[in-house]
Amino acid sequence: MGRVTGEQLERARLIPVLEYILDYESDAYKRVGNGYRLKSDSAFAVDENGWYCHKRSIGSRTALDYLVEIKGYGLVEAVCTLLNESPLERSNRAESTTPSSNVQKNLKVQPSTTNTSLTPTPHVTNPIPFSLPLRHKDNNRIIAYLQSRGIDRDLIMDCIERGILFESKYYHNCVFLGKDENNRTKFAAMRSIATNFMRDADGSDKRYGFILAPTDPDSQSVAVYESPIDCLSHQTLCKQGYIPHFDGWRLSLGGTSLLALEHFLERYPNIKHCLVCTDADKAGDKVAAKISGLTKITTDRLSPTHGTDWNDTLIAIKDSKHKQNHTCEVSQLL
Repeated sequence: MGRVTGEQLERARLIPVLEYILDYESDAYKRVGNGYRLKSDSAFAVDENGWYCHKRSIGSRTALDYLVEIKGYGLVEAVCTLLNESPLERSNRAESTTPSSNVQKNLKVQPSTTNTSLTPTPHVTNPIPFSLPLRHKDNNRIIAYLQSRGIDRDLIMDCIERGILFESKYYHNCVFLGKDENNRTKFAAMRSIATNFMRDADGSDKRYGFILAPTDPDSQSVAVYESPIDCLSHQTLCKQGYIPHFDGWRLSLGGTSLLALEHFLERYPNIKHCLVCTDADKAGDKVAAKISGLTKITTDRLSPTHGTDWNDTLIAIKDSKHKQNHTCEVSQLL
């Protein structure tokens, strides 16, 4: 997965476990006295002093130890998750020095072989409970961020009003939601406004992607993208007249899995056509090929015209338009 520096490791160690849990896993815990208990296992407790697993007799103050020992994260993944940062690429030298087993020894918890419901295993029969981060009091930061990516403000506000987008409390991430047939949230994709950090919330069901509904609910077309920001970028390009209008459903796959599309087609059996708007790279082409093999629908491939994805295209087109307007204004002054 890459590597992290000693400086990143130290910063990650400073993050209290209670702050992390209240932001990302609050729905999985209940308040008990001055702390919190895991709803599915009351033997696991968290408070301002840290976390403690009574069954395994281990505990720590840090969110880093919690992710590694309890959630089963690798050390690099845990550090990057806490810092909202991407790992550094490995070199031969880096692989032999950072991070290593020496770093693992610095963890404060003691190893345990006790097998409990909290011990990570390769094949978990009971899935991790779905947990959303806490909401911030407003959405100002994510509105500004998405607008800086060229996305139309009215489209952003529509998503917030429909309850499929909000700003998280502590890290101020964009949180894009996917809902089931009863309008219950089943999926959340988190995207940092400051770094390249992105991940799904724990317990997210990939069948329920982020969806933008069309004006006509009986539309027989759906366009699929790899991310919610690509959905909104393509919608912006259409709304502002940069590309031909499309008024079908828009669906984010949440990556390159087809689970969301397959479930969407079951949910809306009247869909006959799919516009494949995945990224202009090998992974995007591979997904497009898989979708074209689905027998329920006809497909067309619509690749981004600039860069790799639709946000690249949106930014490039807007920059070009801005330059053209600026050139016209200058020429009128001469």
